Amino acid sequence: MDAQEFVALWKAEKRLVQEELRHGTGAAAQQFRALELSKGQSQKLWEAMDTALTDVFYSLLLGLDGAAAIGGEQHDYQLREEGGNLISGNGEIEAEAFEQFHS
Repeated sequence: MDAQEFVALWKAEKRLVQEELRHGTGAAAQQFRALELSKGQSQKLWEAMDTALTDVFYSLLLGLDGAAAIGGEQHDYQLREEGGNLISGNGEIEAEAFEQFHS
């Protein structure tokens, strides 16, 4: 696995979270449905949620790459896949996260 695949998996996770929030049976999904929003309001809500989730996942990835703080502290981390091969380093996750989440 390389940075591109790692980030792609997180982007897929974002889509799964969105799908669960919109159509799932969890507490958050139930709370959203209980709002009984109009079609226009619902569209605005999901656009805002898309932006918020993009920001959250992008920030998480930058934090793991050492390019941003996590909880107010910034450190360099080494991410390795099961085989022990390095996934992160030299800003690869940061660059790939920008490409996949903001392009």
